[in-house]
Amino acid sequence: MSVNDDDMHTTDFAAWAASYSQRTNCSLAGARLVSPDMAGDAAGRFAVAAAQWGMIAVDGAEGTPDDDFSIRFPAAHADADSPADFDARTLDGKAAIDYAQAHMPVLRDLLAHLREHGVVDADGTDSVPVDLTGVRIAVCLVLEPKTAVLLRALHDAGAVVGVFADPSETDQRVADRLREEGIAVEADVRWSAEDAHQGALRLLDAIRPQIIIDDGGSFARLAAQERPALLADLIGVAEETTSGVRAFEAMQAAGALTFPVVAVNDSVLKTGFDNLHGTGESCVTTMQELLGAHAFDGARVAVVGYGPVGRGFAVRVRALGAHVAVCDIDPVAALRAVFDGFEARDLADAAAWADIVVSATGVRHTVTLDHMRRMRDGAVLSVIGGIANEIALDNVPGFTHVTGRGRTDVAVPDGPTLTLLAEGDGVNYTAGGGNPIEIMDFSFAVQASAVAYLLAHRGRLAAGVHRLPASCDRMIARVALRARGMSASHAVGDNGYSWRLTRFADTVGQSDGRRSGRSSDQPSDQPTTTDPRGAHA
Repeated sequence: MSVNDDDMHTTDFAAWAASYSQRTNCSLAGARLVSPDMAGDAAGRFAVAAAQWGMIAVDGAEGTPDDDFSIRFPAAHADADSPADFDARTLDGKAAIDYAQAHMPVLRDLLAHLREHGVVDADGTDSVPVDLTGVRIAVCLVLEPKTAVLLRALHDAGAVVGVFADPSETDQRVADRLREEGIAVEADVRWSAEDAHQGALRLLDAIRPQIIIDDGGSFARLAAQERPALLADLIGVAEETTSGVRAFEAMQAAGALTFPVVAVNDSVLKTGFDNLHGTGESCVTTMQELLGAHAFDGARVAVVGYGPVGRGFAVRVRALGAHVAVCDIDPVAALRAVFDGFEARDLADAAAWADIVVSATGVRHTVTLDHMRRMRDGAVLSVIGGIANEIALDNVPGFTHVTGRGRTDVAVPDGPTLTLLAEGDGVNYTAGGGNPIEIMDFSFAVQASAVAYLLAHRGRLAAGVHRLPASCDRMIARVALRARGMSASHAVGDNGYSWRLTRFADTVGQSDGRRSGRSSDQPSDQPTTTDPRGAHA
């Protein structure tokens, strides 16, 4: 992606990152920052901030390819595909989906592999090829262009696909376009809460899903509670989020979970990228869009929750000049934050200290009314975790949720007036374009793997929460590296390791009390090593 930013001071990383991220919905993290000349103090500061953010600085003079994972500095050239005024948010439904699809090679290539070879099992072998023809799949996810690419891919592979989305999580241009493409859509930005409830039930009745791709566990739990007869045909659920996995684990503990659930969220290619880099990055740039590009410069920011989302956010606002304190009830997480260079504080103390408080827990009432009362007048309050009432707004008398507002003032009873972002919903998908395209490419590749895994193990998975084998993550990572023109390293076939090998002997075998020249299990073409980690230690 190439975008001309001559309209701004291009050595200002904060302004450039906010603009580029929001206009293109492309990931800065993991992208190559290409420059023919990084000389000069301003350019040097830009490069340092970019590296802290997660970009790879490379010398353009070395012929780095001008591909979808390279961004040129200090001002990208304009071209026919991405002119200076390019803004993905202004595209119509078809163009927006096509644009996202062009930047999601991992899902495409991974799904092709699954259909030809099958899912990679724990032992590294492929199962039978996955046939999606006629498989009924109901999807409950934020409905925007990237989700539409997943729906298209499943539909094109022969599945019967339908999608439900809450009004606050619906991009109407996408919903309208998908209907035209033959995908069942129950989503409308004009719906009331009851409309949404009835729309979700209509989708369940129409699709009668064999597989549910869920967000927060809401759709599958709705089926269990209000359409239990449909569970007889349910092969399983692929769950996208931390909060949803928690809900299913609670159901399992209570003996109420009667179907298999694949915890997509627990995949490294989901949590380690979607949460850490996708949500961490896009929440920052969406908040910049609402508050100003330099809102974090010198600001005191309390990040509540130091999971992958909180960490990804904290690292990036620090790169923009913020002073960050981390609040986490888990002492291990709090200590991890300290060793990452952040203060660890109790939220009651940090709330009074902070200019900006963000909740990154996915836990109801993380920020209570008492915490809000402690905050200073005009302080900013935002959710980056993403569940209903993560901030206890239901305890604020007279608060009315109005979908679509970017920022509002909230008068706290016996307390300050606060600046609330995105009505207390997840700020990046409510007030912004959601996670970057390249990051969701990984997440939806994991979802495709989960669907394939459920089909491949149909009838053999017990009711309960299951994790995908690590081999699935490795397969997706190999595809993603290949798309970027990179690769992992490889190990030698046999490095001569044996558990008998210790630091006290340079060979394993013993003969007549003397060291033998070679171990019987050490091939003659391999070097002898005293390090149990092998020849690559």
